[in-house]
Amino acid sequence: MTEHQLKERQFQIARYRRLELEVTDPLAACLLHSIIEELEEELRRDVPECHGPRD
Repeated sequence: MTEHQLKERQFQIARYRRLELEVTDPLAACLLHSIIEELEEELRRDVPECHGPRD
């Protein structure tokens, strides 16, 4: 993942987090939360250094 793609993904996650806080529909909030979790998991998988230092 390039630096640009990493920043774009982080921006996308932040945007969905903001939406999750603003929405009033519980189903929409749940769906946004699921999307955020999936995006964060993809980010961790694509960028191994996000896991922290390896022992």
